[in-house]
Amino acid sequence: MGFSVHSSRLAALLCLLSMGGGVWCECTEDNVQIEGGDYKLTKKLESGSLLIYNCPKGFYPYPALTRLCQANGTWTPAPKRFQPQRCRIVECPDPNVLENGNVSPPQERYFVDNGTSYECYFGYTLRGSSTRVCLPNGKWSGSTPICSHDTGDNCADPGIPPGASRSGNTFGIDDTVEYSCNSNQFLVGSRERVCQANGQWTGREPACYCKHYTYKYCCNIQKTIRIPKNGTLNIYIAVDISESIEEKDIQDAKNAVKQLISKISSFVVNPNYEIIFFACEIFEVINIIDFWDDKISLSTIKEKLETFRMGDKATAATDLNLVFKTFMERMTFIKLRVGEEAFKEHYHTLIVFTDGAYNRGGSPAPTVAKIKNMVYKTETQEREQYLDIYMFAIGAEIFDDDLQPLTVGTGGKHYFRLRDIENLQETFDEIIDEDEVKGLCGLHVEYDTTERDAKQKMYPWMALVAIQNEDPRKCLGSLVSREFILTAAHCLKFGDLPEHVRIEIDDGQGRVKKVKTFMIHPKYNVTAKVDKKVNKFYDYDVALIQLEKPVQISTSVRPICIPCTVETRNALQLVPDSTCKQQEQLLLKDHLERLTFLTRTENIVDEKEVHAKLGTNRDECIRHALQAPGINTDVVTDVVTDNFLCTGGRTPFRDHIACTGDGGGALFKNYEHRTIQVAVVSWGTKTLCRTGGVIESDGTSRDFHINLFRVVPFLKSILGNDNQDDYAPLTFLES
Repeated sequence: MGFSVHSSRLAALLCLLSMGGGVWCECTEDNVQIEGGDYKLTKKLESGSLLIYNCPKGFYPYPALTRLCQANGTWTPAPKRFQPQRCRIVECPDPNVLENGNVSPPQERYFVDNGTSYECYFGYTLRGSSTRVCLPNGKWSGSTPICSHDTGDNCADPGIPPGASRSGNTFGIDDTVEYSCNSNQFLVGSRERVCQANGQWTGREPACYCKHYTYKYCCNIQKTIRIPKNGTLNIYIAVDISESIEEKDIQDAKNAVKQLISKISSFVVNPNYEIIFFACEIFEVINIIDFWDDKISLSTIKEKLETFRMGDKATAATDLNLVFKTFMERMTFIKLRVGEEAFKEHYHTLIVFTDGAYNRGGSPAPTVAKIKNMVYKTETQEREQYLDIYMFAIGAEIFDDDLQPLTVGTGGKHYFRLRDIENLQETFDEIIDEDEVKGLCGLHVEYDTTERDAKQKMYPWMALVAIQNEDPRKCLGSLVSREFILTAAHCLKFGDLPEHVRIEIDDGQGRVKKVKTFMIHPKYNVTAKVDKKVNKFYDYDVALIQLEKPVQISTSVRPICIPCTVETRNALQLVPDSTCKQQEQLLLKDHLERLTFLTRTENIVDEKEVHAKLGTNRDECIRHALQAPGINTDVVTDVVTDNFLCTGGRTPFRDHIACTGDGGGALFKNYEHRTIQVAVVSWGTKTLCRTGGVIESDGTSRDFHINLFRVVPFLKSILGNDNQDDYAPLTFLES
């Protein structure tokens, strides 16, 4: 150890002596190792290289997060022999700031996985979480516990978040409370809040976090990127590619931008985009001005993002102010192009991925103030919804104090500190306000979460169908409009009445829905082929169930798209004069079309993956129908008509097979973030499972599903009926 220290000092000294001759020296790896973790170098040991420390989940690098190699061959900050680099366990802010209650267990410090419980003194009521756990990112789970009692104040007690202190203990109109954080922590949210006449506090709920390891600390996010039916949405995106940002973070940011663009396009809105990468210069990928000449398509945007290469564009210098100046120039052009009045109907969303380590161009704050003035004019309160600035803090070392003041917007969080940005879908869903377009068919959440209603948000059209008559039955169905459930006709038998049918779909107004009536396809006749030795014939196995009251549409309950409607045409992003046949060709274009249906499980429902055998693959699939019980004919078309799709088997893919109770469910395909139902699960050749579950097909088992493209006249006669005042009809294509 002594020799290496001596030699490194000697190397640094020689380096300093030779600097006058223009010699640049490399750094060494002496004393930079980290106990319990590892590190990466952005440019090996060359001058300007950034050394970035990494620790396992639940730990953070201490005392330094990064080190920068200087031209003289030394590191900044310099390694210290008597304070070696190591991975420390993450600590959560002190929860013992709770007023009028007790925290258990009482500890001086709380580390990852430590749990706490909260109890209020007599006469006080607990609001917030009664138990919390310290998470690996330095946050407490749940929400801030508050012990309060009715004092007659206009506003409720706003509480004190862990690690904070508060001045102000009266909560009447115009009373003010101020927050500050303990040492080594910084405040996110509003430092000062004022009680308003409406009983609400101004600003955002504050929280205290450690800057070394707290990531994605914006919880209880309210949706703020508004997807408007009217007006124009302009989205400006900037990604930092300076040397302080790792290449992986840059690639992840590019992928996140593509995710956001795809997500927004699924709402059938066409925003204008400005997309730039930056260091000390601006590298423009998409110019928003081109959208005024209809030059840029969605596919072009994605292609240009994908093909952008950093090359030697990354520099140690970063000019964040130049980013906002560029955005302001584009906004000025738009204002001149469309005029003052039309500009008032433009919504502007600015999204910046950076670590905040700007060292050129000065502070962006004055430029942000000019942008606000351009959008707000003198009507700040009335026009706040027209401007949002989001800062996504990425990188190994983040300058929170410089970035947080740049955020702009109301109603929700605008600052995100992210350790991992590989998948930002959940965050984007949290901040996109789709209230104006939430009723569009096929919208859904594309990932599972720990929330109680996670499955319902993934399949918001899913309905459970139960018939409570002499022969109780369970089926699945799909919500196709606010009033109608689509299911299989075989779920409803002779003698069943509307009062026997129960629909379960939780829209917040009661889980169980009463049925007004149901309509079975007029050509459905299960005994139609008995004379041809087909005991049960399931052609036209579809039915529509009308609810007594329309469901309440939300992110948890909304309809699936069905073929040949104008809404489905828009979801598929087809041109206005496209046809029903073109929808079918797009959705069922492959000879082995991958599709999905649901099955009941202990997780409520799970997906089953299958492949519809089309074209030259169909005959081999449907011939297995002749082996089904009750089939005593050799003529396969007497059993399976052209109205059926066939799935199942083990070649060339191992398909799942339907279980008892899966009947009536949607056979669907997800296309560009929208769900399109192409068929109804009808019948199968074998009963391999009776109580649901994800079960694989065997070699000869096959399932058959009614192709909805073949029963459009029936669907249109009811769902598209505009000669009634009972419900709002769907608009079907003419052909």
